[in-house]
Amino acid sequence: MILCDEITLLKDYKKIRDRSLLICDPLEIEDYVLQPVVDVSPPKWHLGHTTWFFETFILIPHFFNYQPFNPDYNYIFNSYYETIGARIIRTNRGNLSRPTVAEVKAYRHYVDEAMESFLSEYKLEDETREILILGLNHEQQHQELLLTDIKYILGHNPLFPPYIKNSPYEKMRSIQTLAESKDVTVEAGVYEIGYKGDGFCFDNELGRHKVYLDDFTISGSLITNEEYLDFMNDGGYSNFIYWHADGWEWVKTNYISAPLYWYKIDGEWQNYTFSGLEPIEKNDPVYHISYYEAAAFAAWKGSRLPTEAEWEIASDNFKWGQLWEWTESAYLPYPGFKKAAGAIGEYNGKFMVNQMVLRGASIATATNHSRKTYRNFFQAPLRWQFTGIRLIK
Repeated sequence: MILCDEITLLKDYKKIRDRSLLICDPLEIEDYVLQPVVDVSPPKWHLGHTTWFFETFILIPHFFNYQPFNPDYNYIFNSYYETIGARIIRTNRGNLSRPTVAEVKAYRHYVDEAMESFLSEYKLEDETREILILGLNHEQQHQELLLTDIKYILGHNPLFPPYIKNSPYEKMRSIQTLAESKDVTVEAGVYEIGYKGDGFCFDNELGRHKVYLDDFTISGSLITNEEYLDFMNDGGYSNFIYWHADGWEWVKTNYISAPLYWYKIDGEWQNYTFSGLEPIEKNDPVYHISYYEAAAFAAWKGSRLPTEAEWEIASDNFKWGQLWEWTESAYLPYPGFKKAAGAIGEYNGKFMVNQMVLRGASIATATNHSRKTYRNFFQAPLRWQFTGIRLIK
């Protein structure tokens, strides 16, 4: 007899696993293998890696007599878990013409059948349940990466093919009302940040702790394309005074002169979207911005980015969730943070260096990941995610 909790977990498992395949449905077979840059993984690899997670951390250690689909897959689908053993380097994920897409989908089917049997036959121990829930949230993270990686793959094809015509993912005009949002003022004082509750959160959201904040006012709206165009037209990309030293080197080395996916065609700015090339909408929020660009824009405005504590405390009073928002906070552990034992302890803790925190969520984020304590993080030059700008006034 399946227990109620296991029934719910099985339903969640099937729903989440199905969505990964649904995201890939519009792709042609050739799209599954491409890796244009190191930060973008091929869609086929995402499908294999998320499957590997359940096989490696649930089925092999906990399901009696389970036989791995292919022992060699541990080498190609392990992402960064040193504890689990050797793996291909990240830049080689695009060299995996084999296993084929059909074989990876067969791998998913094999593991999904085993997981259904496992959840039907076993009462889960607390630790196993926690790993399973982590695995579901992990796959949802990869669904967001799937969408952003697919956009990068297609957005760097010279033909700019649409992912989906009239795509539902990038309807930024639906949030134009953000421009009407009021600024939010927060008085100086001691506040608490970090996750509080009984639901799921990632370990980097713990533990909840006190912070002191000075008075500040944060914008109720995101920076728009029109505002960012003003920065560009005023020589923002050609004046070193606005840039961090590393940011200025990044601009010069990579010939950066506009946000990612922006192209000037016949004298007019257009950007690549999931629906293909479209004219820039001046009232839409600007996005696909690096931390370097966000900080430079803030300096040009005589302003600054919020810290993650400021963002979290003020976030109940403005609309958020369409774009990840850069903060001025380095990605560091909260007081009392402890890494879990074993491979699971590698999930977040070892990345707490040389990265900046983003807050909020994006149009590609799973709904249950949209919480104000969620700490996303990326290196300063990266901008293939749906990242935007909100300023402290």
